[in-house]
Amino acid sequence: MDESGIRELQEIIDTSDNIVFFGGAGVSTESNIPDFRSVDGLYNQEYKYPPETILSHSFYMRNPEEFYRFYRNRMLFPEARPNGAHYKLAELEKAGKLKAVITQNIDNLHQMAGSKVVMELHGSVHRNICRKCGRVYGMEYVLGCKGIPVCECGGEIKPDVVLYEESLDDKVIRQSVNYIREADVLIIGGTSLVVYPAAGFVHYFKGRKLVLLNKSETSMDESADLVIRDPIGEVLSAIKVG
Repeated sequence: MDESGIRELQEIIDTSDNIVFFGGAGVSTESNIPDFRSVDGLYNQEYKYPPETILSHSFYMRNPEEFYRFYRNRMLFPEARPNGAHYKLAELEKAGKLKAVITQNIDNLHQMAGSKVVMELHGSVHRNICRKCGRVYGMEYVLGCKGIPVCECGGEIKPDVVLYEESLDDKVIRQSVNYIREADVLIIGGTSLVVYPAAGFVHYFKGRKLVLLNKSETSMDESADLVIRDPIGEVLSAIKVG
């Protein structure tokens, strides 16, 4: 564990009450949800189609049954629970230090840990919407169905997640950019910063301290005031609040 890095992070957090956290898949790996681009990640496993193809809008429209087979097997983790990173971020928010969590994850773990201000850039697997009547179903309903889940009205249900070829929600984009632009401290964690447009949001940060908590190098490392390579859950669990 990078003890000197954690001491520096503690000082940065102690001296700020306008912190924003921007996170990716690496935040949830300690909750046993695989990430995408690491050696054991989703994109380095073999399937009939590449995951990027299956998780695209055009593939969903063309072959929804195959999409849902992959989606249930590889994207839904009903047993997952928040880890130390999620709980510490919720604690920082409650203490008035953290203004928002901006996440690329779709697992709802930040909310489960108690965070209230969460910008879900890519949606959530816990919301699944009927394309005909708009009724919302939870993850359990989708898991309990065979084949393509269908609403009581007969309409096909689609996950409320942003697929490849789809646009992010304009309101979520505006809110996320505003939080980052106005932040005093931006902590980036568990993300390779290669998924756009989300990764581009961090360039709006003009604040005092930029912190990177990530196991691998990113394009922002040289711009950061502090870089820690240890597991993010362990790092944030070491931080004291109050």
